[in-house]
Amino acid sequence: MIEIEGLRATGLHIDRFTLRAGEAWCCLGGTGSGMERFSAVLGGTETAYTARRLELPRDIGVISFRGQQELYEAELRRDDTDFLDRLDPGTPARAFLTRVEEHRALIDLFRLGPHLDKGYRQLSSGQARKLLLLAQLTRGVSLLVIENPWEGLDQAACAELDRVLAGLPGRGLGLLLFVGNQADIPAWCTHLAAFRDGRLVVQGDAATVHSEVRAALKRPEGLFRVSVEELRAERRTADNGADTLISLRGGFARYGEVEVFNGLDLEIRRGDHTLISGPNGCGKSTLLQILTGDHPLCYANDLTVFGRRRGSGESIWDLKRHMGIVSGDLHRNHRVAGSALAVVLSGLYDSIGLYTRPTAGDEELARRWLGRVGLAHRAGTSFRGLGYGEQRLLLLARALIKAPRLLVLDEPTQGLDEHHRGALLDFLASVAGRDLCTILYVSHRADEYRPFFSQHLRFS
Repeated sequence: MIEIEGLRATGLHIDRFTLRAGEAWCCLGGTGSGMERFSAVLGGTETAYTARRLELPRDIGVISFRGQQELYEAELRRDDTDFLDRLDPGTPARAFLTRVEEHRALIDLFRLGPHLDKGYRQLSSGQARKLLLLAQLTRGVSLLVIENPWEGLDQAACAELDRVLAGLPGRGLGLLLFVGNQADIPAWCTHLAAFRDGRLVVQGDAATVHSEVRAALKRPEGLFRVSVEELRAERRTADNGADTLISLRGGFARYGEVEVFNGLDLEIRRGDHTLISGPNGCGKSTLLQILTGDHPLCYANDLTVFGRRRGSGESIWDLKRHMGIVSGDLHRNHRVAGSALAVVLSGLYDSIGLYTRPTAGDEELARRWLGRVGLAHRAGTSFRGLGYGEQRLLLLARALIKAPRLLVLDEPTQGLDEHHRGALLDFLASVAGRDLCTILYVSHRADEYRPFFSQHLRFS
C-alpha cells in the first residue's frame, strides 16, 4: 500500500518504508520530530519533496489537527449569517458521511446520531474529530492515516475508537497512526516505528522493536525552566485584591432551543485550582467561553469575575488582562499573518495579531518565553509554518507571558508529546504550589489529573 525509498523534504528524511494491506502501524515521535511532515506528504498537502520511489494508494484518508483547522476555516468562509435573518449553521454533519443509514451502527457507536443535522461549526472539537474519522471510514478508504487518534476524545470515545480501529486490519484495510505518548500505542498494532529529529530511526515488527521505539522518544532540555520569582517580577498587572476570582450561580448555556447545561454553580477562589472533565459536547468549552467573556451568554448569566458583576459596565479588556487563555477556539482563530515572536507578544495585549508596537523590554520578554518553550530558533517562522504541537507551545507562551492571575487552559497539551506534556504539568504544579496563578484546566486525559487540583467539576 505504501512503498517509499529516499524521501527527502525539509525536516524529513526516510530511507525506506513499506506498509502492506492488513498491517497496523503506529509511529511514535516527539513534537517537531517530522511525523506531521510525513503525514502531510501522504495526504498531498506537502509537495516540496523528492523521492526515488513513492507509491501510495489512491483512496487514502488522512485525519490531522491541521486538516480539521482547514475545514473549520472553509466553513467560516461559507458562513452566510450576515445575509440571513438567522444563524447560518453551516454544512450539516450528515453531509460529510457516505451512505448514512448503511453505517448507522458505527454512527451510534460514536454517539453522533443526535448531532447529524447540526452544522459543522456547532459541533464541539471532540465531536468534529469523531465526524472526520467517520467520514473516512464510511467512504471506504483502503489506508487510514491518523495523527494522535485519541486526542480531543473523551475516555468512552477513546475506547469506542480503539475497538473500531482494532478490527480494520482484519478487513484488509491498512492503518498508520502517529502518536506522541508511549501510553497511546495500541496493543493490537502489528508494526511500530519511531521518528526523531526528522528521521525515521526505528521500524519493524511490534514485538521485535518495541523497546527500541520507546527509547527513541527524545527528551528536550530546559522546557518551562523558569522560577516563580522570575514570573512574579514579569507580571504586568496589579492584584485588585478580590479573593473570589469566579462566581457563577445557576449557570446555563444553550444554542437556540438546545440546552447545553443548566443550574451550574461554580466558585473559584484564589488558589482553587480547578479541573473540568466530561464527555465530548457536554459544554466544557462553552463554560470557559462564558467565564472569559467570549460567549454572549456571559451577560445573561449571574456571573462575577475578579469581583465585578458581568454586565455592570466593566470592560472585557479590563478582565482579560488578568487572564491567560489557551483553547481550541483561540488556536482556530489564529488565522492572521504573523511570526512566532509576534504571537507571543500579542499575549501582552490580548489580541489575535500584533497591532501595537512593542517596547524593547516586551520583545526581550517574548524571546525569553520562546526559549522557555523550546522555540527560540523559530522566532521568525510564521504561525502556520509551525507544526500543530509547536503552535500549541506558542499559545502557551502567549498565555504565560504576563504571568496572569487566572490561567484558563482548555486541553492545552493537545498535540504535545509526553515529555512536553509532563514538563508543562510539572511547571503548573510549581506555579500552583507558590500561589502565583490560579489554574482552570479542561482535560479528557486521566494521566493529567494532578494532585494540585483542589476541586474537580465533572460534567455528565
